[in-house]
Amino acid sequence: MNLKYLPNIITIARIIAIVPLAWLMWHKEYKGALLIAFLAGLSDGLDGFLAKRYGWQGWLGGILDPLADKFLMFSCYTIFALQGVIPLWLYLLVVFRDVVIVAGASFYHFKIGKIQKATPTLVSKLNTVMQILLILVLLLSYSGLINLFVIHPTMIVVVGLLTLVSGVHYVWMGLSMAKQLRSEKGDYGK
Repeated sequence: MNLKYLPNIITIARIIAIVPLAWLMWHKEYKGALLIAFLAGLSDGLDGFLAKRYGWQGWLGGILDPLADKFLMFSCYTIFALQGVIPLWLYLLVVFRDVVIVAGASFYHFKIGKIQKATPTLVSKLNTVMQILLILVLLLSYSGLINLFVIHPTMIVVVGLLTLVSGVHYVWMGLSMAKQLRSEKGDYGK
């Protein structure tokens, strides 16, 4: 085996781990789900480290890694929403934000101009950290390992606000980029 594929293999294993994670969460086996979520987090750090350290970054890994993260989060948020652990409004906000960003980026890329490199903004990174932290706090609480129920409502509101701000920020950035590109091409309002 060529070691340069190791980060992608780790990422694919993380995608496969979604199945037992979702199954455990659905059956309210939160300790096992917490262990898988923890290992998935470690694997995310490991594949990123290996890819950067040894220059094993590639097109496939650039697509698979963020997809693995989104699929993991989407699975956790879906199950928590179906179980009534998180409110439906938060679930819909998290999903809608990602749909708007992907749809907006696709529209921009194919109709306005090629996106050179998609790099997350600071507010987006903070949003992602808080979304993941909420999952971990919920898993810790419902597993019975640490009672953090008192902070759930506050964290839910914070994640909701950051999700909204991050989504609006991306829309504003996309509109600003489109306006600037049109101005550079001399396409004033056509």
